[in-house]
Amino acid sequence: QEPLVESGGGLVQAGGSLRLSCVASRRIFGWYAMSWYRQAPGQQRTLIAQLRPSGGTVYADSAEGRFTISRDNGQNTLYLQMNSLSPEDTALYRCNAVTSGGTYWGPGTQVTVAS
Repeated sequence: QEPLVESGGGLVQAGGSLRLSCVASRRIFGWYAMSWYRQAPGQQRTLIAQLRPSGGTVYADSAEGRFTISRDNGQNTLYLQMNSLSPEDTALYRCNAVTSGGTYWGPGTQVTVAS
């Protein structure tokens, strides 16, 4: 069983929106950062958005103003709301959690934006 599992990816038209979800298999009691990364074929994985326990967030320049990272306190779920999508956003999106028990990754969910 994957410690983290993403969902919500798919094919979307340019200018459209998607909401990605990342569900943890276990309840997270202590965490230092939760993040979304993306990676296109043949390219390096890059940080898109990061959430910290303080509520502070960090966004890649390409995501600022378009993407929003958040967490549902009632669920062990991390979200990434993506608006105004463009073909440049096409990639495999993976969630990451740095916790007191270690660092965890999901297998990813594919986002494809049609031009």
